[in-house]
Amino acid sequence: MVREFEGKYGIILGGSSGLGYASALKLAQHGMNLIIFYRASRMQLPEIEERFSKIKEQNISLFTINTDATREDRLDSNIHQIKELLENQPIYLLLHSISKGNLKPMTGESVLSSGDFQQTIYSMGISLYSWVSRLQQEQLFAQPARVISFTSEGNTKPMIGYAAVSAAKATLEAINRNIALEFAPFNITANCIQAGVTDTESLKRIPMYDQLKSESLKRNPNQRLTMPEDVANAVYLLARKESQWMTGNVLKVDGGEFLQ
Repeated sequence: MVREFEGKYGIILGGSSGLGYASALKLAQHGMNLIIFYRASRMQLPEIEERFSKIKEQNISLFTINTDATREDRLDSNIHQIKELLENQPIYLLLHSISKGNLKPMTGESVLSSGDFQQTIYSMGISLYSWVSRLQQEQLFAQPARVISFTSEGNTKPMIGYAAVSAAKATLEAINRNIALEFAPFNITANCIQAGVTDTESLKRIPMYDQLKSESLKRNPNQRLTMPEDVANAVYLLARKESQWMTGNVLKVDGGEFLQ
């Protein structure tokens, strides 16, 4: 396997499971050193450490930090820790794979509050800008560098219980476009990946989980759900040097699910 990212460093926000983990493993297989931020309880750690051991087997440098990467009050300490770990090595890739939002309906007994919207929109949308802006201010990005984030079809398609996340994804995409525009002079590209319905832990928390899976299987011309590895392959392609002229996009990685 060609290790075209040998010597490069990437940061993954939310890399212990799902799309973030699959992408981390794929990038490591091609030589990229990684700093992974994740949130986990003590009970979850053994399973997560087992996953991380597979990344370490790829003969790369791996640093893992168990903290909430969406907490703005922790950004200073997170940046300081990155500086200490990297020892003046620049960051080639920032992958935003944060899944922290409220999945409440807009009607009924327990409904979305304005605070639920604010927390979700910040965590899953605005935090992308917080990280990119701060890393650039600290001159930690390589030239060129890549910023990649994950959106979903819920950015435009309403679903019961998904309003806050939908608003966050729309915000994320708007921020992605402006990062592409305003950070271009620093040789930074920014792209979103819109994955098809993928059977991850995050999907299982959506109230209409079973119905969403069933309908997606019917819609997909390949008659299967998107897998984390499908999305990881797209992250790998966007990280390659040949993608330098691609920026500001929302790229569908869903096997044609959006066609129906």
